[in-house]
Amino acid sequence: MSILNLTPHEIRFVRPEGEDLVLPPSGTVARVSVSRVYGEEAHLNVRVATTRPGEVQGLPAPRPGVVCVVSRAVAEAARDRMDIFFPDDLVRDDQGRVIGARALGRLA
Repeated sequence: MSILNLTPHEIRFVRPEGEDLVLPPSGTVARVSVSRVYGEEAHLNVRVATTRPGEVQGLPAPRPGVVCVVSRAVAEAARDRMDIFFPDDLVRDDQGRVIGARALGRLA
């Protein structure tokens, strides 16, 4: 089984029983477009947008033995694909920045 990182940055998986696994970016980035419909203003004159995911770009066709790691937004837009995962159970540094993940997530 191989893992294809379709994000623009490396992904570090923190493994408690060994060395971290680092996935370099593949060079292909999967993205999802978003459409917005603006409605009435909410409190403090801030607009409210209703968003809907659009088409996914950069996602290769499924291949046997290959799983794709994408952003959570792309995973939600491609939830019918069983080969799509996202970094889950995130690890943050003392500044709150994401520095890794403990697991691969899959949407049900």
